[in-house]
Amino acid sequence: MKRWLWLLLTVMGLSGCGYNDFQKLDEQSKAAWSEVLNQYQRRADLVPNIVATVKGEANFEQETLTKVIEARAKATSIQVTPETLNDPAAMQKFQSAQGELGSALSRLMVVVEQYPNLKANQGFSDLRVQLEGTENRITVARNRYIQAIQEYNVLARSFPTNLTAMVFSYQPKAGFTVANEAQISAPPVVDFNKK
Repeated sequence: MKRWLWLLLTVMGLSGCGYNDFQKLDEQSKAAWSEVLNQYQRRADLVPNIVATVKGEANFEQETLTKVIEARAKATSIQVTPETLNDPAAMQKFQSAQGELGSALSRLMVVVEQYPNLKANQGFSDLRVQLEGTENRITVARNRYIQAIQEYNVLARSFPTNLTAMVFSYQPKAGFTVANEAQISAPPVVDFNKK
């Protein structure tokens, strides 16, 4: 009789410990991260087509193109798997590389504004629309990942599930950080008098 009572208490205790919630939220965070990677890959796949189209413009600034190509190479060389999501240094390195690619592409799009022939090119226009859509998808995927990580981290830090987290070594997961936080916190300068 004591054995059945102990077993019943153990099962009841485990049902409220959050173990299954950790499993569910861990899988959700991995799936959300996979979608982030998918969108980053989509962006990286667009870059060669954009570069090839822009190269067709004879007097286009080679330095800008080189920076885009180098940033793409760096961004695609760094792989963060779901298992390394808990490594803040690996996440920071990955985010930094993706930020560099995003910045290089933004600079490219600004420079393109100075080339009317390129702006009028239908192929480039289509690629630009795809890139803008991809950037929006990246934002949505990152937001979903941030939300999944937040739910997981709340579970890992809340009582009594934090006890389960300690027993099974569930550490809070690293989220996205902004590499240039000071830079983006400054308001943009808008000058309508510039041509």
